[in-house]
Amino acid sequence: MAKLTTDELIDAFKDLTLIELSEFVKAFEETFEVTAAAPAAVAAAPAAGGAGADAEVEEEKDSFDVVLEAAGDKKIQVIKEVRTLTSLGLKEAKDLVDGAPKAVLEGVNKEAAEKAKAALEGAGATVTLK
Repeated sequence: MAKLTTDELIDAFKDLTLIELSEFVKAFEETFEVTAAAPAAVAAAPAAGGAGADAEVEEEKDSFDVVLEAAGDKKIQVIKEVRTLTSLGLKEAKDLVDGAPKAVLEGVNKEAAEKAKAALEGAGATVTLK
């Protein structure tokens, strides 16, 4: 059997139904003794189409963006919290705070988003979760 390229594999997956793709993932996990839970959810979403799109929206609610709306009176404390939450340097964190509203964290789980929101609000910032 000839070796398939990545593009050929992706094209083959596009032709599979959601059930067929799920069966493939299970067989892949068993064969290689790995867990593909997160990648399987991402790969299965485009294949679902139509009615599956509603389920995808419900599943996405576990991913949040922490958006800094305003720094408030304690701008230095907010900059420190932004640096603690991210890997940004001092200048980048200051620019982010000065450029509010901006996303501090993107695509984090609910627990991490709530912790970040609490930390930023504790420093005096106005924060929303999206």
